[in-house]
Amino acid sequence: MRSEPPSHIELLRGTLDLLILRTLLTGPTHGHAIAKHIQRTSEDLLQVETGSLYPALHRLEARGWIAAFWELSMKGKRARVYRLTRQGRKQLAAEQSKWETFSRAMRLIVNPAGQEGQ
Repeated sequence: MRSEPPSHIELLRGTLDLLILRTLLTGPTHGHAIAKHIQRTSEDLLQVETGSLYPALHRLEARGWIAAFWELSMKGKRARVYRLTRQGRKQLAAEQSKWETFSRAMRLIVNPAGQEGQ
């Protein structure tokens, strides 16, 4: 039996910021690597399109949650690299807390106690 490739799911409004901030917690990186990390870490279920990623990066930079700088890649090309700021770390903690509350509420509604299998 051949297994179907995982289908991509759409990001919920507001989750891209959390995903970017969480990705940058491990260290500075460029945009393409951020998108690839999200895709790989989500087992290919989430795919961030360029048209969504770069506006989000600019928005986070404008809010002071990330900072950007130019760096030469190993191939000798200039790449814009993003890093998490102190303010971004605080925002990440707030976003993670909101997400945990939201996902708990969804679990309670989708899988109510005592109603498994109905």
